[in-house]
Amino acid sequence: MTRKTPLIAAAIAIAGAPALAGSTEPPVTEPPVTQAAPLPVTTGPDWTGFYAGAQLGYADIDTNVSGSNGDVIGGLVAGYDFDLGNWVVGGGLDYDFADISVANGAADVESVFRAKLRGGYKLGDGLLYGTGGYAMADTDTLGSDDGYFIGAGYEHLVTENLSVGGEVLYHEFDNYNSTPVDVDATTVQIRGTFRF
Repeated sequence: MTRKTPLIAAAIAIAGAPALAGSTEPPVTEPPVTQAAPLPVTTGPDWTGFYAGAQLGYADIDTNVSGSNGDVIGGLVAGYDFDLGNWVVGGGLDYDFADISVANGAADVESVFRAKLRGGYKLGDGLLYGTGGYAMADTDTLGSDDGYFIGAGYEHLVTENLSVGGEVLYHEFDNYNSTPVDVDATTVQIRGTFRF
């Protein structure tokens, strides 16, 4: 080994020292990564509030003593809905007028009152819902009786304050007014409501 070898090694070490110490150029700073704001979830119009309106349709009333008979039924509706985002819950009252003969003409159903709960899922400007609750039917000769109903419907907001829809309900009144007559009824109605 010659004397030049250690000198060459020292020269290489000195020449490489600045490279090992770091660059004289300022470091490149990357811009911070920001996460995009989430898009708002579209849940359709707000259904919260009171409503009132009218409905009209057809009722088929069946008894265990005389078969079924049907005719026009219609009346007034009112209630309140609460919007939970994609879901809507609410309660309401219906009062329908009728003149439907039952039990081989022994009585005419004159009115049906309902106190209802409903819950549904929003589909754009519409609401698909299930409903149920208390029902009371009144006749001209057999008095009135308490029962229940269940059903489903669809309501569509035509404007911010006006909705139209349809509803199918099944009613049951067992041992009508303490008689051996069992009554069930199915109603199909269209409705229009103004929402406050």
